[in-house]
Amino acid sequence: MRKVEEIEQDIEKLSKNELKSFRQWFVEYDAEAWDAQFRADVETGNLDDYADEAIKGYREGKVSEL
Repeated sequence: MRKVEEIEQDIEKLSKNELKSFRQWFVEYDAEAWDAQFRADVETGNLDDYADEAIKGYREGKVSEL
């Protein structure tokens, strides 16, 4: 975990503007990584059981509006 600790220390040294830019970059980076993982899970069928369960619950009237 030394690398993570070094990154944390570097982040702590950023100016307010640099931290703002980093934060914006990281939010976009993290969202893209999450989207890529979600797409991969969909394509490989890793979410099929969850989808089937949700559809079954819907058909049985066991769902409610959010």
